[in-house]
Amino acid sequence: MGVIRKFNDKVNIIGTNVKKYREKQGLSQPDLCRKMQLLGVNMFHSDIYEIENNKRLVKDFESKAFSLAFNITLDELYADTDKLF
Repeated sequence: MGVIRKFNDKVNIIGTNVKKYREKQGLSQPDLCRKMQLLGVNMFHSDIYEIENNKRLVKDFESKAFSLAFNITLDELYADTDKLF
């Protein structure tokens, strides 16, 4: 198994925003999984949980799919992540 790199004990920087937009749109984790699957990205609700809790790396295509699923820009998805630095 490879080394998992972390920044400030986080594996990703958008998990908080994923949760924020999911809840803002009234989506459950399984609802978001279904939206992602319609975009061709297969995820389980446990994947969403781990992303939201900064325990799972987010791939670039997953970021794009999240922005499409939430109907937001990538800039919005990455908003306020500079506070982590």
